[in-house]
This record gives sequence, C-alpha cells and structure tokens, in this order.
Amino acid sequence: MKKLFFVITMAGMFAACDNAANNNDNDSKDSATEQNEVALDNTAMEDDSDFAVDAALGGLMEVKFGELAKTNASSQAVKDFGAMMVTDHTKANEELKALAQKKNITLPQALDDDKQRKYDEFAKKKGAEFDRDYMALMVEDHKEDIEDFKDQAQKGKDADLKAFAAGKIPVLEHHLAEAEKVKAALK
Repeated sequence: MKKLFFVITMAGMFAACDNAANNNDNDSKDSATEQNEVALDNTAMEDDSDFAVDAALGGLMEVKFGELAKTNASSQAVKDFGAMMVTDHTKANEELKALAQKKNITLPQALDDDKQRKYDEFAKKKGAEFDRDYMALMVEDHKEDIEDFKDQAQKGKDADLKAFAAGKIPVLEHHLAEAEKVKAALK
C-alpha cells in the first residue's frame, strides 16, 4: 500500500511540474497580449494594443537580424542594410516604447517563439546564403509591415498610435526599396 501511495504521489508531482512548465511556456507576444487584454478589456485601446505588440516584435526582429547581418553577411551592401535596420528600428522601438508606456500598453521585451526560431535558423547561415535569405526575408517582411502600418494609420482608434503608424510608413517604404535593390544586386 505504501508503494502504491508513493507511486500515485510521484505521478501527481510530475503532472503538477508538467502543468507548471506548460503554463510558463508563454512567449513574449502571448504574455504582452494577455496583459493588455486584462488591462484594456472593453476599451478602444484593445485593438490598438495588438498593433503595438506586433510592431514592437517586428522592430525587435529587425534590430536583432540587422545585428546578425553585420557579422554573418559577406556583401557590404547587406551589412550596410543591416546597420540601417539597427539604427532606424532602434529609434522607432524607443518611440513606440514611450508611446506604449503613456497608453499603459505592455510590449514584449524579447522575440516571440516563432521569431526566435527564425533568428536561430538564420544565425547558422553565413556568407552568400545568409545574404540571399536575409534580403528575401527583409523584402517580404517590409511588405507585410507596410500593410499593417497603413491599416493602423487608417483604421486605428487611438490618434497617437495612428500618427505613429502613419509617420513610419515612408521609412518602411524606403527600407523596402533598399531591400529590393540589395536583393536584386545579389543575383
């Protein structure tokens, strides 16, 4: 009987540990989104906070990948593009962070699981392979970002977040044009 009690107790402890591990498995995007849903539930800011979270994650990604380009790229044009991403997106990230703080929006402080996996994948690439794949990613990513920022600028409810999005569209369009130029030169 003591053995059975011990086995049942141990099984319960393992299950509790497994549940605790799964509950702590939220990535940074999920965590920020959940905090915003609680804090901003049923307010006009709820949808705008989703944009802010996604924009922050995108900005973090651009900076991290830009830093990676400085070390893993072989083309000077790709390295220069990466440096531009670090400079421009660091500035935009700081602006968004200040705006979010003013609006009580929680932003992620690290890449979410999907972006971290992609970063880890790219960290293994070097030279021409990195150059080609990074620039393809930057073209695709900036096309998506432009759509998201235009959507926020037109349909957002918060005037400050709408203005932030509208103000960043020309910068994102410039990044897209530069990314396309560098990508085409790599062929």
